[in-house]
Amino acid sequence: MKTFEKELPEQYEALKKQANYTSSWRERLAAVETLSAYRHEKVIDLLNNRMKNDTVYTVQTAAYNALVSFGENVEKPKPARFDIIKGTDKIFLRVKKSLPKEHTVAEFAEKLKRMRLDVFDAYEGDKGEQFMTWLEERWAKL
Repeated sequence: MKTFEKELPEQYEALKKQANYTSSWRERLAAVETLSAYRHEKVIDLLNNRMKNDTVYTVQTAAYNALVSFGENVEKPKPARFDIIKGTDKIFLRVKKSLPKEHTVAEFAEKLKRMRLDVFDAYEGDKGEQFMTWLEERWAKL
């Protein structure tokens, strides 16, 4: 049986901030993975929040797996069936309109990253290897 630390890690406040950092799913995932060694009430609450509210399924799943390993009775999150961020098409349209008429999908992606890093990062984390293909399809339909 796996043993866990019962005390909060010294760097808990920094990890809590990192776990809620909206502009980087990788930072959130790293925080969840680090915190998964600490079976403490505050960590369990934080992991429950990430499992239920994170925009990136990989982060949700990591939090779920940590909670299960703690012996928590939690329901596995389901991947989002639709847009993970409300109003995505409006955001994309705003970005597209801010660019010259003959812009490329790469220019669109760069501008989206500059204007809405949170949106770019969430979809990049959600779509993984297919991110640019997915983004190009969405861009072409705008």
